[in-house]
Amino acid sequence: MSNPSGHTARQKLPVWMQRIDPAIATSFFCILLILLLGSFFAPNFLSPAYIVQQLKVGAFLGIAASGVMLVILLGHIDLSIPWVLTAGAMMGCAAAGFGPVGAALAVPAGVLVGAGFGLINGIGVAYLRIPAMIVTLSTNVVAQGLMVIYSGGFSPQDAAPASMRWLATGFLVPGLPNAILVWALVGVALVFLLTRTAYGRFIYAIGNRESAAYLSGVSTRRVVLFTFVLAGALSALAGTLLAGYASKAAQAMGDTYLLPSIAAVVLGGTSILGGKGSYIGTVAGVILITLLQSILSVMQMPEAGRQMTYGLVILGMLLLYGRDRKSA
Repeated sequence: MSNPSGHTARQKLPVWMQRIDPAIATSFFCILLILLLGSFFAPNFLSPAYIVQQLKVGAFLGIAASGVMLVILLGHIDLSIPWVLTAGAMMGCAAAGFGPVGAALAVPAGVLVGAGFGLINGIGVAYLRIPAMIVTLSTNVVAQGLMVIYSGGFSPQDAAPASMRWLATGFLVPGLPNAILVWALVGVALVFLLTRTAYGRFIYAIGNRESAAYLSGVSTRRVVLFTFVLAGALSALAGTLLAGYASKAAQAMGDTYLLPSIAAVVLGGTSILGGKGSYIGTVAGVILITLLQSILSVMQMPEAGRQMTYGLVILGMLLLYGRDRKSA
């Protein structure tokens, strides 16, 4: 059942306010609240330098969350992020061992590895009709096993090449880290895809009801397949940037990105049921999660407590917004 009183109250608001997604508005309000609270714990919390640093750290999460958003819009889920991200980073660093050409192609090599794992996910979900949770979780385990075999069970000794370090920590524009620029480019590309192309319309249509999209002539299998490939590529791109930021790849470096990336997407108003969401909401969710990580770090909360916080955030947003379509 819908909430008539809530709907009527919303209709009384000005037109421009009715167009604002409540989840996005809530996210931006929480961002301001965290900034104000953080200023009490650390005087430099509101300084431009600190904010730019947080955006730089958030860029890695933002790129990974971009792929997660696309998959969730379809009504699916991608649990292969941790080790696809790690595999992209490790293989990108490994490519640097093949001389100057390998070093120059390190980032594309890492992204290609991620796209390959995404292809496996897409085939399993789109053509074999296996639930996305099972396929992506299996792919994550396979990627983990392959990387453990590659590294011999130890952290790889491959150092990130200069191209990866520059892309993550360099400055093409003075005062603006390249990682933020890469995230911005990814965001612009995805906004264009989602709002100006048939592919974007197909994603929303499949997320709302895949059978209806199929009957209307949409090649649903191809759209799902391509989306998982794109999500894998974006996870690997985040991994190559993270390796450049740390100057090397390490095992399990992507483990801490699974829950935060999903939480960022859900916080930004993307329905976990699919078919509803905008990229500006994901950006807000990423910034909120990044600032939340920062303030929890300042408060010296252990990693277990942080993961519990992300889980509670996802659960809370599901309770608030996850049932909208069913209750309408």
